[in-house]
This record gives sequence, structure tokens and C-alpha cells, in this order.
Amino acid sequence: MKIEELISAVQRTLGVDVDGKAGPETWGAIYKHIVSPTLPDTPPEPDIAPVDPRSEKVIATLLSQVKPFARALVQKAALNGISIKIIGGFRTYAEQDALYAQGRTSPGPIVTNAKGGYSNHNFGIAFDVGVFEREKYLGDSPKYKAVGVLGTELGLEWGGNWKGIVDQPHFQLRPAWASKMKESEMLAELRTRVSGDLPIYA
Repeated sequence: MKIEELISAVQRTLGVDVDGKAGPETWGAIYKHIVSPTLPDTPPEPDIAPVDPRSEKVIATLLSQVKPFARALVQKAALNGISIKIIGGFRTYAEQDALYAQGRTSPGPIVTNAKGGYSNHNFGIAFDVGVFEREKYLGDSPKYKAVGVLGTELGLEWGGNWKGIVDQPHFQLRPAWASKMKESEMLAELRTRVSGDLPIYA
């Protein structure tokens, strides 16, 4: 059996695109198949060193439990030769509604299908990354898939693994109490907790 045929057989088994080439998506699927990710209750050290100023400005908007994961992902990507910055973090319900209106009732392209209260960004548990090369932002790059593998290794959920709308820049830290919940169920509970001024991760 040729190596291309072997890779294609692995890709078919793992349910990824079959092209006979072992790219980031294939390696990510192999890793996910054989290795258990770090559990959210064993996070990176909370005092992990700060990263670049742009990322830190966004990280400051996240819940304290999420901040070390965001910093760890930036640093882990750098160790693997990929430059990323955290470019999106917490949003208010009003900010989310404004994004939702874009491409619908206001100018610009559609960028989200989530109204206020229906995005994990509204609860400080999600963030978006951007890949950069020589300080130039790359909105589309195969490196996002490689970063996705690194994020899942840390115990983060990656939007690139979603079955519906794929969102490769997106990462989130699911609370332990929501481990068996559907996304919609988790969001409903998050809305209840916020309205009742209850902790997200307790």
C-alpha cells in the first residue's frame, strides 16, 4: 500500500477530507482520536506570563478562569512557529445584537448568527484568535487548523470542530457543569446565571 493510500484510509476512518495528504486537519483528527485533552479542572497556571499588549487588552475582558488558557494558547502557538493574537473577547448583549444586525438591518457582511445572550462571548468564556505573519493579519490560513489542535490540547473547545457553522478563530472554555449539555442548553443556563448574578464556573 502506498503512503497516499494509507493516509486516505486513515482520513476516511476519522471522517475528514480525503486527499491523501497529512495536513493539519488530519493530524488534529488523529490526535483527538488517540489522546484525551487536558481537562478544564487542570488549567494552565493562573499566573502564566502576559503576552502581547493587543492580546492582553482583550484577555482583560475574559473571566479569570479563561485568561490563562488564552495566554497559554498564544505562547503554545509561538512555540510551534505560529504567531497569533487574541482579537475578540467579551461582548455585551447590545454589542452582540449590533453584530447580528450587520448584513441584515445594517450595512456590512453577516458575521454571526447569534443574538445577544446566545453567544459564549456574552459570558466572558470565549475568545477569537487571529493568525499574523510579519504583523499582517491573515483572515484565512491553514494555520488556524493547527492552532485548533493546540487549543483542544489545552482543554478548550474549538469552533473549527463545530458541525454547523465552522468558526476556526473561536475558542471557549466550557464549564464542568455543562459537559453533557447541548450548546443551546448551556447558553440557556448561562443566561439564567448572569440574570441571577450567579458564578459561571461554580
